[in-house]
Amino acid sequence: MTPSLFHFSEDPAIARFDPRPVRVPAERAPGMDWLNGPLVWAIEASHQALYLFPRDCPRILAWARAGSTTADIDRWMGPGRPTRVAFVEWAWFDRLKTARLHRYDLPPETFESLAEAGMWVSRQAVTPRGVETLDDLPAALGALGVELRLMESLLPLKDLWSSSLQASGIRLRNAQGWLAAGQPLRAAGR
Repeated sequence: MTPSLFHFSEDPAIARFDPRPVRVPAERAPGMDWLNGPLVWAIEASHQALYLFPRDCPRILAWARAGSTTADIDRWMGPGRPTRVAFVEWAWFDRLKTARLHRYDLPPETFESLAEAGMWVSRQAVTPRGVETLDDLPAALGALGVELRLMESLLPLKDLWSSSLQASGIRLRNAQGWLAAGQPLRAAGR
């Protein structure tokens, strides 16, 4: 069964999503270069917390998965066992608090799963079934069981991908000192 699929945007009036290439092409595995080409991107409901941020906001989300060690959970997620933890730089907090996002509900018929952090793509234009405005992103994250943690810099999290947790980093090129420190731009994965 195909899950509910969403697209998040700061634009409140998208009548149709047309396939388009990604803005910043990523290095892809052999044979997967087509993912930089014209596509409509969507995220399944279970992973929507990855996109409850202003578009250019650098963030890292982490969550336990089967096989995650107690030591890694304690180190990276801490007490209380939140479902997920979202790490954001303090410099972005005011924008996060005041941002308004629009969650577009997309019909699943033309989408195919990438089997990676809930991402789906369509090679065809997609007309949304509806749109919902989200005015309080920290509250929306909390409603999904995501604990928001603010940091001066995301650099101390660079070793998170070596842990047994699932980690996803988005817009890391915008994180303070990330590129200067020679850190890779990770979209998802360990």
